[in-house]
Amino acid sequence: MLTRRIIACLDVDASRVVKGIHFRGVRDAGDPAELAAAHAASGADEIVLLDISASSDSRSTRLDVVRRTARELFIPFTVGGGVRTLGDAAAVFDAGADKVTINSAAVRDPALISEIAARFGSQAVIVAIDAKRRNGSFEVFVRGGRIPTGRDAVAWSQEAQRRGAGEILLTSMDRDGTREGFDCELTAAVAGAVTVPVIASGGAGCARDFTQVFQSGCADAALAASIFHFGIESVAALKQELAAAGVAVRWPC
Repeated sequence: MLTRRIIACLDVDASRVVKGIHFRGVRDAGDPAELAAAHAASGADEIVLLDISASSDSRSTRLDVVRRTARELFIPFTVGGGVRTLGDAAAVFDAGADKVTINSAAVRDPALISEIAARFGSQAVIVAIDAKRRNGSFEVFVRGGRIPTGRDAVAWSQEAQRRGAGEILLTSMDRDGTREGFDCELTAAVAGAVTVPVIASGGAGCARDFTQVFQSGCADAALAASIFHFGIESVAALKQELAAAGVAVRWPC
């Protein structure tokens, strides 16, 4: 039976982990290296670090934070934010990342997906999609959720796969930070349109939310931030509850 992955996300701004609601009103959550180590020890299957202000500030990823965090980890480590070129991706890999996630730059230049996949393999390229409900569909936003693109999230996910993306990191902007549960409709729409793994993100508030998005069959992995950072749920406790509900998970070492 295919096991489902639990991913802890670190949204980093000014070298600190932060978390907000609907991509706004952020508050400090701690040091990225310390939180990454704690989540890994609790049983997280992967860690994602997103430099959330890199795109809006038009700068590259803070590689010092990536290096410091990577030294604490022995599980897959994904980094995003500020990756605009093949050279940026190479620098992030050199700093210790196992995968990169690209969002704004991929929308602006979809060929970048293919370039990174050709150099490092599709398994190392995640295309992140921030989507919001608008006029009966799901629209893609970029630059930290600030700019609408007019692109449909489902169609964009299909193009991203065709161009070499190995996974889709799908965030519901409507649910982000609300703890109201994952947007299963959005996740199912994208997962039904692609064959690569889809990571559900945005809205996790309790174990039931993870159970729902997994049992609906639409997510291969689920990502959360605030419920882990602020002690509402530990990864170990979450996995115990998921296993009890019949969801196959990897147990902590």
